Amino acid sequence: MPNYNKKNNKQIEAPAKPPRLNKYVANAGICSRRKADEHIKKGLVQVNDVVVREMGYRVQPGEVVKFEGKVIEPEKNKVYILMNKPKNVVTTVSDEKARKTVMEIVKNACTERIYPVGRLDRNTTGLLLLTNDGSLADKLMHPRNGVRKIYHVTLDKPVTKKHIQAIRDGITLEDGDVMVDKVSYIKEDDKTLISIEIHIGRNRIVRRIFEHFDYAVKKLDRVYYGGLTKKNITRGYWRNLTEKEVIMLKHFS
Repeated sequence: MPNYNKKNNKQIEAPAKPPRLNKYVANAGICSRRKADEHIKKGLVQVNDVVVREMGYRVQPGEVVKFEGKVIEPEKNKVYILMNKPKNVVTTVSDEKARKTVMEIVKNACTERIYPVGRLDRNTTGLLLLTNDGSLADKLMHPRNGVRKIYHVTLDKPVTKKHIQAIRDGITLEDGDVMVDKVSYIKEDDKTLISIEIHIGRNRIVRRIFEHFDYAVKKLDRVYYGGLTKKNITRGYWRNLTEKEVIMLKHFS
């Protein structure tokens, strides 16, 4: 039963529990909570200079948390940036091959540590969200939430109506069945240009769908993501989300 203050009969709220380690890491702008679990398993996270691999560990007040040897703390200010990613840029915080990353494009955007939500291939362009809000990142990336994504695809040759219908009906790839939400020609007079809407997030899924029918993807551009579009964002640039857009992402269903 809930506790009440005897003087005014008001319910007494239970003290908040200390955050789990994965949430602490995510709120420090390192990565999503799911990715934080991987880092914890690999032994990259320390609490008071001791490696902690326990998934449910709760960070107590006063404890010092380190990621890859550097002290981290939760970011108090949440940042939400929408980028129109250019080609030949990798979607990682850092790259061992010294290739240009999306973080270089937003290096002057804020002082907080942010990271990409999900991933676009190096040669895929279009919408990419970056944030330090671990809870929102997890919500957007979790398969059960089915975030809508629309891609415009340019193929090496015209796509037949038979193959368009086959994609609509669903196909089976090496990692299982694939169902798309919509697929159609962008222009009736150019059947190399296709619009495809999906909510699944498997690796290189759009490219693999067309490769299954022996088409080569020449260009792949994400034009819609969870209600957001590329309107007024030039390729290679970014903008902050509006308060209305943040609320929309947090409450989408």
